[in-house]
Amino acid sequence: MGFCLCLSSGGSTDRNQIYEINDYGQENAVLYSEQHDEPRDFGSVSSLTGGKGFNQDAAILHLGYGTEEGGLCGVFDGHGERGELVSKIVRNQLPSLLLGHMNNHSVTRDWKLICETALLGMDKRILKLKNTLDCSSSGTAAVLAVKHGNQVMVANLGDSRAIMIGTSENGETKVVQLTNDLKPSVPSEAERIRKRNGRVLALEAEPHILRVWLPHENRPGLAMSRALGDFLLKSYGVIAIPQVSTHQITSRDQFLLLASDGVWDVLSNEEVATVVMKSASEAGAANAVTEAAANAWRQKYPTAKVDDISVVCLYLNKKNHPQPQI
Repeated sequence: MGFCLCLSSGGSTDRNQIYEINDYGQENAVLYSEQHDEPRDFGSVSSLTGGKGFNQDAAILHLGYGTEEGGLCGVFDGHGERGELVSKIVRNQLPSLLLGHMNNHSVTRDWKLICETALLGMDKRILKLKNTLDCSSSGTAAVLAVKHGNQVMVANLGDSRAIMIGTSENGETKVVQLTNDLKPSVPSEAERIRKRNGRVLALEAEPHILRVWLPHENRPGLAMSRALGDFLLKSYGVIAIPQVSTHQITSRDQFLLLASDGVWDVLSNEEVATVVMKSASEAGAANAVTEAAANAWRQKYPTAKVDDISVVCLYLNKKNHPQPQI
């Protein structure tokens, strides 16, 4: 299981040079803390390699991000031949890029501008690597959330997802989905792509999955409508502009959870919330979800290869929270 606490830079092998390492090293899942308290009391991060080769996911939980009580959660689900490189580049560079824009703007007022500027800037950084890293048909989905004061601010590209888990007034588990899965199956996303002459079609072997194709070629077949990288499709409606939102944290909100589609393809929001609420500790919540998703893959798709699975879970209200009825 890919749990790692990294408080210093990773190694400097030739393979790592491309990442422009700041503080995060090259583990798939990184928990980084600038707080004096034990970080595992406040959240957890986990990444499980699937059955398709390299783990193309990267995930981070950065405690003390921006402010002492702040936090950043990020899940980056790479795809394509170089997807495992792209997701880690974004994981390593986006937090500092985003923080720079946060320091230059009012976070609560200009969150949409901050996110759009940071993610488009990240996309340009990846494009500049084209001589050493061809990302014409490789890229990454990205979902990130920042806890700032009593608010959670979210930005999303692609089909990873963020949810808020808490309790209702009668003490039952309550879950709120904070992002939309941005896929070609969403009518407004498909309309934008088709207006730019991209094609949205499903393969005969998988009629339930719509993909994005070039106008006159049967490639690359991207299963999401927004992403970082994937420059072959950037002229045909696939964009790196995130959907953004802001959410007030209440006394009943307990966990913020982000996960790659390796979770959501086999578990519902409610099933994930139940696993988190039943976990023995905050430190074990992310691992519990990755294990539950892996088991669900084996049960639902016994002949298919398990997808990479990554989860970040941030504990929002450590004191005086109501206990849920499960």
